[in-house]
Amino acid sequence: MRVRSVVLAVVACTALTACADDDPAPRTSTPVPVSSAPVEQFYVEPAGPAVAQVQTWEAQGRPADAAAVRRIAGEPTAVWFADADLGFADKARRLVAAAAAAGRTPVLVAYYVPGRDCGGHSGGGAPDAAAYREWIAQLAGAVKGSPALVVLEPDAVTHVLQDCMPAEAAEERYQLLGAAIRALKADPGVRVYLDGGNPGWVKDVDRVVDGLRRAGIADADGFSLNVANFETTDANIGYGTAISDRLGGKHFVIDTSRNGNGPAETAGSGDGHWCNPPGRALGPAPTARTGHDRVDAYLWVKRPGESDGACGDDAPPAGQWWPEYALALATN
Repeated sequence: MRVRSVVLAVVACTALTACADDDPAPRTSTPVPVSSAPVEQFYVEPAGPAVAQVQTWEAQGRPADAAAVRRIAGEPTAVWFADADLGFADKARRLVAAAAAAGRTPVLVAYYVPGRDCGGHSGGGAPDAAAYREWIAQLAGAVKGSPALVVLEPDAVTHVLQDCMPAEAAEERYQLLGAAIRALKADPGVRVYLDGGNPGWVKDVDRVVDGLRRAGIADADGFSLNVANFETTDANIGYGTAISDRLGGKHFVIDTSRNGNGPAETAGSGDGHWCNPPGRALGPAPTARTGHDRVDAYLWVKRPGESDGACGDDAPPAGQWWPEYALALATN
């Protein structure tokens, strides 16, 4: 799995109730009783490609399509920070300030580690370790003083486990991730979830745990799973609980943005397993009420409707809005 998303976010948030007592699926972590306490709600900016697409299709007399894509425009989606363009820190500062004023939690993704995506569709990142440390320092300074949830460097640990870089570069990456966690966690109001891949990728849980430990998971609030992927929520809960058991009960979050129909067929699919596979669907709406004590939230980390890469007919480059794919996700 590779990640390809630099997003602006949209509007609002919703909550799911805890699992019903007669749920036939086996529990993989302890269910949380439904509480009358307020449920954390996630903030997003009231603009973005899904919002614009709804307006365009309404103006073109396509009300059904507009209504379908409104399912995306009406849910909170993470805001990605994936470059050092002038003003990126100001953008983060405005985001957390607006969220704090609304009494909601912004979700950010830090995605700028050197050697990002091992040169794949979302290749790039900081030119060197010094540039990354400075970039993280600026991002940490921008979010300081306001509550925020940060998903840190999707795929970064798992790519190391795939041996896509020399040992020296791998060790440097672990050190950079640990330093990034500590920089962001200098403010106790900022929660950091270090990415841990997905259950369809590195199946050896012990290797994942070792990678997370070497990357400083002890200093983080937990780990994230399934970013930009399609594995089912149940599969992620089972996988995450196995990782958590080995990490002393660390909590985790799951990207449910596109896992409504689960993953595509693996056999013979190649990149088609993870890169804009057809037949996928939106997953559970973002919520902090998951029904599992170690699952802190279901999040839409990947923006539904943004391309995974130019890996098929008519597919745009990674991170670009693709209306047809968004419509398919919302209607499948």
